[in-house]
Amino acid sequence: MKLFFAFLRLVRWPNLVFIAITQLLFVYAIVHPILTSSGVVANIHGIYFFFLITSSVLIAAAGYIINDYFDLNIDQINKPDKLVVEKIISRRWVIMWHLIFSTVGIILGFVIDWYTNSRFLGFANIICVLLLFVYSISLKKKLLTGNVLISLLTAWVILVVTWCEFSNLLHAAAVGTYTQKITRITLLYAGFAFIISLIREVVKDIEDIDGDRQYGCQTMPIVWGMNVSKVFIAVWLVVLIAALAIVQVYVLQFKWWWSAAYCILFTVIPLFSVFKKLFEAKTSADFHRLSSLIKLVMFTGILSMIFFRIYL
Repeated sequence: MKLFFAFLRLVRWPNLVFIAITQLLFVYAIVHPILTSSGVVANIHGIYFFFLITSSVLIAAAGYIINDYFDLNIDQINKPDKLVVEKIISRRWVIMWHLIFSTVGIILGFVIDWYTNSRFLGFANIICVLLLFVYSISLKKKLLTGNVLISLLTAWVILVVTWCEFSNLLHAAAVGTYTQKITRITLLYAGFAFIISLIREVVKDIEDIDGDRQYGCQTMPIVWGMNVSKVFIAVWLVVLIAALAIVQVYVLQFKWWWSAAYCILFTVIPLFSVFKKLFEAKTSADFHRLSSLIKLVMFTGILSMIFFRIYL
């Protein structure tokens, strides 16, 4: 049982559940209702949608595994009480699970390509696996490069769904306003995921500054200092809050009262709280709590997809 729970920690099971929920909500609350109302049959549905979620979850799990494999020395400093690699699960088995998850995730991508109108998902999955590997051995130690990459891959969790539907839309008898709706909403949530993930990645870099500095990492707080890093985070928080405010003004034109109220109460106001706590934070524990709050805001933001199911 100890080994099982250690494995769940290794693959960051809450994050994997979050990925699955994000794709489920995006498909069943947004994509499918829009397509159905336009008389178009969804390209990815049934078992193939299950394959899509599974491939996304497995590739993400493989990324977490290989990251912990190469971060063993740093984690011994930053979070010694949470170590799994070598302490509970041997490095050999860690690599084995990484290879198994990556391989199955890639194969599922090619299966989806073969049996649906989706194209190049298998190759896209290969690229994701390679990027996560390169991130773990090199990019995460470089200024901003690793942060931007992880943020892009976070956005890809949403973008990949539209990617899989795109070929189907091109072959539809009538390509019209529903393609524009799906594209706009995709970019809205992918943009939200990118920005809030970038914010959280820099916060985590500040949290892990001690171990990162000892092993030669060139993260933002090490290269530019903590104060500049806080300003960087604050700027992106302002951009995100402003963007969300503009979206609420737009949806209120359609009388989406409950949607706007939800977003303000559970996304915008918590982001103001993050902004306030950011400049008060000093210790690693402070930044860990801040990171957890940002993760919660990310979750509440994604849950807002439910309102599209109600209003569309």
